[in-house]
Amino acid sequence: MKKITKIFSLAAIFAASSVNAEIIKLEDNSKILGKWHVDAAAAALHKEKRTQNSTWDFKKDGTLVSAGKDVVSGRTGMMKINLKYSIEDGKIKKQTSPGREKYETCGVVELTDKKMTLKCTYLYYFLTKM
Repeated sequence: MKKITKIFSLAAIFAASSVNAEIIKLEDNSKILGKWHVDAAAAALHKEKRTQNSTWDFKKDGTLVSAGKDVVSGRTGMMKINLKYSIEDGKIKKQTSPGREKYETCGVVELTDKKMTLKCTYLYYFLTKM
């Protein structure tokens, strides 16, 4: 019985560690500056991805220009909004909507010259450098 309990405990620890992606700590915004195409969003790293039709442009002055079109209903045309962002504790802290001082924190899970994956409060975002 003790052997089975140990096996289940080890399996649970392994499963929990594989679900949580390791976060890459940013020193500043230099590695994320520029325009990124938001390819998809998903509730979890390995869950089904929902296609997005938007861009995020990280400016040096702490402005995130988000431009996009509603991919679900298609009722709205292209919309562009300016949000604030900063790098705090190695993560991206971005405004959730313009005019409100409510923020969400996004950890960087993957970052190369061409790809970036963010783990935000409720969704993972998969981006490609433009």
